[in-house]
Amino acid sequence: MHESCAVFGIYSPGVEISRLAFFALFSLQHRGQESSGIAVSDGSLIKLHTGSGLASQVFTEDDIAFLNGYIGIGHNRYSTTGASTVTNAQPILVKSSDLTLAIAHNGNLVNAKSLQEELKEWGYEFHTSTDSEVIANLILASPGKTLQDKISSAMTRLQGSYSMVILTPDKLIAVRDPLGVRPICIGTINGGYAIASESCALDHLGAHFSREINPGEIVIIDETGINSFPQRSDRKGLCIFEYVYFARPDSIINGKLVYQTRQAMGRLLAEEYPVEADLVIGVPDSATAAGIGYAEASGIPYCDGLIKNRYVGRTFIMPDQRLRELSVRLKFNPLSRIIAGKRLVVVDDSIVRGTTTPKVVDLLRKAGASEIHLRICCPPIRHPCFLGVDMATEWELIAARKSIPEIRDYLGADSLGYLSLNGLLKAVDLPEDNFCLACFNNDYPIPVQRVIPKLAMETA
Repeated sequence: MHESCAVFGIYSPGVEISRLAFFALFSLQHRGQESSGIAVSDGSLIKLHTGSGLASQVFTEDDIAFLNGYIGIGHNRYSTTGASTVTNAQPILVKSSDLTLAIAHNGNLVNAKSLQEELKEWGYEFHTSTDSEVIANLILASPGKTLQDKISSAMTRLQGSYSMVILTPDKLIAVRDPLGVRPICIGTINGGYAIASESCALDHLGAHFSREINPGEIVIIDETGINSFPQRSDRKGLCIFEYVYFARPDSIINGKLVYQTRQAMGRLLAEEYPVEADLVIGVPDSATAAGIGYAEASGIPYCDGLIKNRYVGRTFIMPDQRLRELSVRLKFNPLSRIIAGKRLVVVDDSIVRGTTTPKVVDLLRKAGASEIHLRICCPPIRHPCFLGVDMATEWELIAARKSIPEIRDYLGADSLGYLSLNGLLKAVDLPEDNFCLACFNNDYPIPVQRVIPKLAMETA
């Protein structure tokens, strides 16, 4: 699976914010590893620096010094629409005769191509192949006397997911789509405000978490203070994979600490799929808390049976299959002296393509495990995502092509148990209508085109 992106914004008069923005992107690196960028304003001029790679690779001390200002936005990219090229790095800067803005976007539009074609007919030029530039130009083109009016008008045309931050020379704006598919929150810092995809970024900066931005809400921060403009939201659709995999365990989403929801997933897995075993291990890092929960509920001791190489990126968000398979071999090392001869319960967050899991099973077999019982923290993923996760096409999803016994045999496990949908909802302890569950049940919160090529907006 591929994740979407990380966004960050800060408004703090009297403070040079570029270093704070860098630290925030560093803390949100798990959400995107292909490119990084920061745009800042000193109240009159927007400066921008972007590049390919991790935040620590993109920014030097000279770059931080160049980005002087007190308003800024930042972005870590994983590509869902458009190729993984430096041209598509964000934030993206656009201009019209009376408005200049930079935008950083987390999500995916399902109608990006048609909007782009319409904007081209109106004379707007495109320099990237991202839906984020479509949003930015649509805001420029939309009617309205104020920026808030133009954004509100643009939102009526946007179909899909977007948690985004927007920078003008004197304003910081945050916008969340009416479904609330991707998280975004706001906090206070140094007498100003910070906005981030996840609350963990606020924690690292010493900011005080205030609240999450509501679905459909526009927040504008400028010299007058903070102003909220709520929009009507008829249906919520938070991606439940934020709890399963995407978010850091120390983040708070919808009032729930992600670590605790993952522990609950493990406990419920132990109730739904008990087994006699000697040890429980979690596949690090996203399934560690769930593994601990399984051990607590089952009474089977927990141990770290796999050691993760911290310098290998998340295989789920690698941009292509070849790189995913290559990185899996470098990612884990089993503790053979601990697991040899043992019956293992192996807890993992999800199985998408079935690329990583058989290699993990093989590693554990070669390390001497006598039995391997896989327990997965979510139901089988049978349908692709069109709202900001480049998960896979339907034919790539192993659960769309195979039964659970067939998957078990393909993976080489002794048993396989997926957490039920009711169990997953019980673990997050929120009503079903809060979430998009389409990858499990094919019930998309908005109409979607069944096949949307990732590179559909590439031009010759």
